[in-house]
Amino acid sequence: MNSTLAKVNREQILHESVRNILEGVGEDPFREGLLDTPKRVTKMFSELLVGYEQDATELLNGALFDIEHSEMVVVSDIEFQSLCEHHMLPFLGVAHVAYVPHRKIVGLSKIPRIVEMYSRRLQVQERMTRQIAEAISTLIEPLGVGVITSASHMCSAIRGVKKPASKMTTSSMLGVFKSDPAVKADFINQISISKMIA
Repeated sequence: MNSTLAKVNREQILHESVRNILEGVGEDPFREGLLDTPKRVTKMFSELLVGYEQDATELLNGALFDIEHSEMVVVSDIEFQSLCEHHMLPFLGVAHVAYVPHRKIVGLSKIPRIVEMYSRRLQVQERMTRQIAEAISTLIEPLGVGVITSASHMCSAIRGVKKPASKMTTSSMLGVFKSDPAVKADFINQISISKMIA
């Protein structure tokens, strides 16, 4: 099955599923206000879950540059929006990403694009954080990668425990970020400095 046909089939399944949900909650999917809801929700999911159609190597698009730079590179406060795979409710937050180059650096826009790709899938924050770190480690081959994410989860804010002010922080440390406490501490310090400047 080609990718266009597969996409059309997925959209039909989503469209019918939304209509079934509307009926399941006791609504009339054919009333005026809901008539186009299946189409709108299908379009929304296509946008929110576009990460399934993306590949990290393609996103990088050859933007690796040979350079003699051995100091830590930090990209902080990368905003992301994702959907929790448990309840399909949003979680929103920021990612802080750092790496210590080993003969190569990557174009600045590529790190936020990698964050965006993994966040635009059904996720748990812990796995997303690890996937971002592992992708950067594989693509750039640095001496180490550190990723810290912090997010508010709607599944705990508007249902269940109902604690809207709570946030979850996760981290993934690879290479020198894991083996050298001073490197990890420097990363955390740089994040703190960026917050003071902002």
